[in-house]
Amino acid sequence: MARIEFQRLAHSYLADPVAPADWALKELDFAWEDGGAYALLGPSGCGKSTLLNIISGLLRPSQGRVLYDGKDVTGLSPAARNIAQVFQFPVIYDTMTVAENLAFPLRNRRMPRAEVRKRVAEALEMLELQPVQNRRAAGLTADQKQKISMGRGLVRDDVAAILFDEPLTVIDPHLKWQLRRKLKEVHERFHHTLVYVTHDQNEALTFADKVVVMYEGEVVQLGTPQELFERPAHRFVGYFIGSPGMNFMGCHLVEDGLGIDGTELVLYGHWAELARRHAKSRLAIGIRPEFLDISPTPRDDAVPTRLMGVQDLGNFKLVTVRLGPHEVVAKLPEDAPVPTDEAHLVFQPEWTRLYADDRLVG
Repeated sequence: MARIEFQRLAHSYLADPVAPADWALKELDFAWEDGGAYALLGPSGCGKSTLLNIISGLLRPSQGRVLYDGKDVTGLSPAARNIAQVFQFPVIYDTMTVAENLAFPLRNRRMPRAEVRKRVAEALEMLELQPVQNRRAAGLTADQKQKISMGRGLVRDDVAAILFDEPLTVIDPHLKWQLRRKLKEVHERFHHTLVYVTHDQNEALTFADKVVVMYEGEVVQLGTPQELFERPAHRFVGYFIGSPGMNFMGCHLVEDGLGIDGTELVLYGHWAELARRHAKSRLAIGIRPEFLDISPTPRDDAVPTRLMGVQDLGNFKLVTVRLGPHEVVAKLPEDAPVPTDEAHLVFQPEWTRLYADDRLVG
């Protein structure tokens, strides 16, 4: 396995990029540690596949370097980098049996037969493919074929990293959960360096130790699932992570607090001092629905709002209220009382975040 490092890495598909929008991948500097499980998360067109193809060697970056364990591999081919890649759709040999597919990359490296049999047996057990090991791949289900494709990477222990490019797209939701769990088990057992590309936050957050969130060609945050949820470093992270996403309300500095735009509400506390440092920036308050309370009766710490609607989703409720021009969503327990007209909104100060020009402050 390898530590993968990016130094001033950027890429454009244009010959002469000038404007920021010309770059598919904006300059980045960070590293993935040896043996870690990472996810690349973001919407379509954000640069995930570009970065993955640069890591694998399928694409040479316009600028910067890629290092594996301190060695510059920027100009090396995928074969020379010694990586395994699992694609969105299974890449297997239909005329071979399951066991022969798994053995193929090992035999190509002239591994001794006894070692091949041992590795293949381990992979069959890990991926629960023993019952079909002697069947030709052509007659298998989509999830079984993708298991084979994954196993062809996992069967090797000499790879620098295993890269997964949206590998569960063709799998139904229940089997997705099973395969993610299986990948986690494999990682805990063998500590491969794994990189998993997806646009699905559930896949990323349940698979990875750390998640790289990308937006418009830029890495806007690298952190644990808990860090992404509790302290989104960028408004996009707050919006993209969570269901529903973070509430945002434009605000402005007043003498001793922050005024919520379009309302008479002022939030008092440390935010005013933070906002003074960014007085010329576009300011916004962000708070997750999970950290908002709704009181059916007036309270000293509550703000009167107008009830817009309630969605009962079984184990929780989503309550939408209007605060001036802003629609705000609160996520409440199933048994929480819900008002019928006027709702009193309670902000939890420790979970309220301030953003200046879309970036977290403080």
